[in-house]
Amino acid sequence: MGANGPIGSHDPTAHAEIVALREAARKLGNYRLTDLTLVVTLEPCAMCAGAISHARIGRVVFGAEDPKGGAVVHGPKFFEQPTCHWRPEVTGGILAEESSVMLKDFFRARRKKKGGPVE
Repeated sequence: MGANGPIGSHDPTAHAEIVALREAARKLGNYRLTDLTLVVTLEPCAMCAGAISHARIGRVVFGAEDPKGGAVVHGPKFFEQPTCHWRPEVTGGILAEESSVMLKDFFRARRKKKGGPVE
């Protein structure tokens, strides 16, 4: 299980997907994770899509789409590129509304905690 942690870990690559891939590879003793399904709340970004491809994840399931930063159904559509060497099965929109609300609530609480604008 991974959690988004770039700020706390001072690591720009510490997206939840990357954290989960690292942990799975460590536990399995292999960087190839072909039989695994990665489940995330938000459409993966380009960096995470690249890591998913390199890890040869079998399936990606995500909740909310990310028109601004997503790279699977938005932006570069990473897995559709001819240079992508591994394409997982992708299922998006699973519990999309719930995922979106959860993410909005999470970031609203973070902004409130830091004294920034809530909306």
